[in-house]
Amino acid sequence: MARTPSVPGVLTSEQCLETGAAIAAMQEPSGALPWFPGGQTDPWDHIESAMALSVTGMLAEAEKAYEWSRRTQRPDGSWPIKFVNGRVADPNTDANFCAYIAVGVWHHHLITGDRAFLDHMWPTVWAAIELVLRFQAPSGQMYWGGGHPLPHTGGQFGLADGVFESAMLTGSASIHQALGCAALIAEAVGQPAPAWRDAQMRLGHALRRHTGHFLPPSDHSMDWYYPVLGGAVRGRAGQELIAQRWDEFVVDGLGIRCVDHRPWVTGAETCELVLAMNCLGDDADACRLFADMQHLRDPDGSYWTGLVFSDGKRWPVEKSCWTSAAVVLAADALSRTSAANGIFRDADPLRDVTVSAGDVPGLSCDCTIA
Repeated sequence: MARTPSVPGVLTSEQCLETGAAIAAMQEPSGALPWFPGGQTDPWDHIESAMALSVTGMLAEAEKAYEWSRRTQRPDGSWPIKFVNGRVADPNTDANFCAYIAVGVWHHHLITGDRAFLDHMWPTVWAAIELVLRFQAPSGQMYWGGGHPLPHTGGQFGLADGVFESAMLTGSASIHQALGCAALIAEAVGQPAPAWRDAQMRLGHALRRHTGHFLPPSDHSMDWYYPVLGGAVRGRAGQELIAQRWDEFVVDGLGIRCVDHRPWVTGAETCELVLAMNCLGDDADACRLFADMQHLRDPDGSYWTGLVFSDGKRWPVEKSCWTSAAVVLAADALSRTSAANGIFRDADPLRDVTVSAGDVPGLSCDCTIA
């Protein structure tokens, strides 16, 4: 039986299993993993929750979730932004939501080694990534989404078809990781896709060197750490980026704020920062933050979304599936337990290639990416 992650003094393997069971208990008969029972399902958080099921050994439940993704994908490769109780509540398209299927599929394959699963999901991944590439601007950034294409467009997005021509740091950084996972899947199934890796490199360059192509960083913490989490910014540059806004977001003993000016800490964002710091090799601070957010744990193993620390009230009053999932993924990364524990650490495509010194601050070399 595979081991379950544990973080000494913070989270036992038994507690981690309880969290996995709490996620599975929220799964709808269709396989969908909603934010909470009766709540909305979005394609990105659904995948994150499926990844946590894989880590905790609930492979059948995870595969049921991926089958839901395969079944609900539209002919153009996209998914609606939001489902509620099995019905489409927002038919528009978010490029990042569509790309994340590649991260989940590769993650599950790393854990199981199941080539049949990879082959089964390959058409879904291929269609999703081909769709996502339509949102890439000539300068590398990813436009965040668009309206659902009308039948007469043949599933193609164009300016007249409602592409929202603005690029967001968080979504683009997440797509950066997804493109890397997609390229690995393509190689594993014998269908190399160099265009996907090229798109990832161009997106990474934009995230590192042309941040003006994106909307200005918002007051949300995700815009702060996601360039690190998604693999575009690492090393000294990543450490400097995290240091820049540390005091704005980190609340000692509680976790991190979701929004820089509000007295509200959230568990998922805290665990994502834990993952980002793990990517930078800063496990000491990462473990402290992971311990700090455990006040959100419920006795049933699930996690409350957040706490308004100015009045001590949980808000929103919900135990979210994706918060529990972020906890499991952070525990796996810190403990290096599952075969997929490095899914975020390995998102940096520049580790094994030579790049220009001007592309990555602090990197010294003479060659450029071809």
